Amino acid sequence: MSRHTSANVSSLSPKREACIYVGMEDLTRFNLQEAIAVLGRTAATLDALLRGLPDSWVRSNEGNDTWNAFVIVGHLIVGERTDWMPRVRIILERGEARPFDPFDRSAESEIQGKSLEQLLDEFARLRRENLAALQALNLQPDDLARRGRHPALGAVTLAELLATWVVHDLTHLHQLSRVMAHQYRDAVGPWNVYLGVLKCAGHSAP
Repeated sequence: MSRHTSANVSSLSPKREACIYVGMEDLTRFNLQEAIAVLGRTAATLDALLRGLPDSWVRSNEGNDTWNAFVIVGHLIVGERTDWMPRVRIILERGEARPFDPFDRSAESEIQGKSLEQLLDEFARLRRENLAALQALNLQPDDLARRGRHPALGAVTLAELLATWVVHDLTHLHQLSRVMAHQYRDAVGPWNVYLGVLKCAGHSAP
């Protein structure tokens, strides 16, 4: 927080300052429609950032076995096919009696022989279909509290699964920006000391 912002906050009345922090707490609670609002924008965000870019941006990674844009979008497609809505249905139909299948993070089968434009189109189609299916369930608060069983994490609620879907999107959007910024890590010269995206690592692994 800047000194200017800090001064503004400290000069507020106690009632007004309390309202700010109440609002921040409210953001930590899961809200289905707010989650859908983010999930419904991911495909367009990817499309706006990636479609038509030169290969130097979309096929480059951070070295060794790290991911590039193709692999990131392919991984998101795998999630749409095998993870999010299938796990929603398992929770609603079987509860904890039927553990989730492990999430296959490999994207090779999805990206083989495809252009990035094809991958973007496929992700957008699958996301539209999945969000339509999610909304058709007409989930109620009691449904969001229902539990499933993750193969590694144990008992999880439907609300936690859906919140994870949102944050998973945001994680890979962050990863994508980091991978792209990495390509200019040397070109920016001394400005790299101010560019936080060039310094983050280890908190958004695939």
